[in-house]
Amino acid sequence: MRARKLRREMTKPERMLWQQLRLRPNGYKFRRQRPIGPYIADFCCLSERYVIEVDGSAHDNFDRAKFDDRRVAFMKENGFRVLRVTATRVLADAVDTAEAIVARMASPLHRPADGPPPRPGEAG
Repeated sequence: MRARKLRREMTKPERMLWQQLRLRPNGYKFRRQRPIGPYIADFCCLSERYVIEVDGSAHDNFDRAKFDDRRVAFMKENGFRVLRVTATRVLADAVDTAEAIVARMASPLHRPADGPPPRPGEAG
């Protein structure tokens, strides 16, 4: 299984972020190297349908960027929200990065699964 191999061979930023996300911040359960269709997400919170991708310098390559765009589009088409964070940010402060991820999950601007946001004057 490719996902199992990727779990064993996580990059340093992925390992650092996993040390924070595995603690279930705010009660969110994360999985690492989770298959979603033909792709594998770096981290995923299935209950929130939220994917976190850690982008290192390899993602700057043009062909890799096209692949990443297809992967993100597939995940969004299948109801997932995708957040991409740079490996540099994780390396600088994994705790702060994990806190920012959880804050974004807990308070998104709009959750498409909840339907459109209420109009002014309507109860939410």
